[in-house]
Amino acid sequence: VVDVVGGRSSCSSGKGRSHQASVKYGFSLVKGKANHPMEDYHVAKFVQMQGHELGLFAIYDGHLGDSVPAYLQKNLFSNILKDEEFWTDPSRSISKAYERTDQAILSHSPDLGRGGSTAVTAILIDNRKLWIANVGDSRAVLSKKGQAVQMTIDHEPNTERGSIENRGGFVSNMPGSLTNPEVYGICS
Repeated sequence: VVDVVGGRSSCSSGKGRSHQASVKYGFSLVKGKANHPMEDYHVAKFVQMQGHELGLFAIYDGHLGDSVPAYLQKNLFSNILKDEEFWTDPSRSISKAYERTDQAILSHSPDLGRGGSTAVTAILIDNRKLWIANVGDSRAVLSKKGQAVQMTIDHEPNTERGSIENRGGFVSNMPGSLTNPEVYGICS
């Protein structure tokens, strides 16, 4: 089991690098103008697992409280990495873990309150394969030769309402929104 908990964000920033190569990361979170405490959590670290170096990066942007993003920070990567298919089919593993985590949030909703969260996660395997998934409007950005490359597309429920409803879904303000993440894989 790998400890993947990051930090609670309060207008924080940080940076680090891979032990295997010259891969560097940085993050910056800034509290908005709302009159409530910061509700965002993050993970940014490199860990060793089963003879591989994994870069684990995430932003969880809380809405109506910080209990759901705190839950995601503690559980989403763990759910991804403990899936038996992670090493053979990361895309499927990530999708399944997002869905399982969403179901757990919904089943714990009385304890977690009525808030929710966006989620964007990135897993870099041995500095060669990058898997990114997102739900919501948090973004993953990659710097390539000093140029920012947006890696994810924001999900906006109101602009995607037709597509969501055509697939049997609905748009609401209820907690739970981690199903059907966009998952991207990139190999160097």
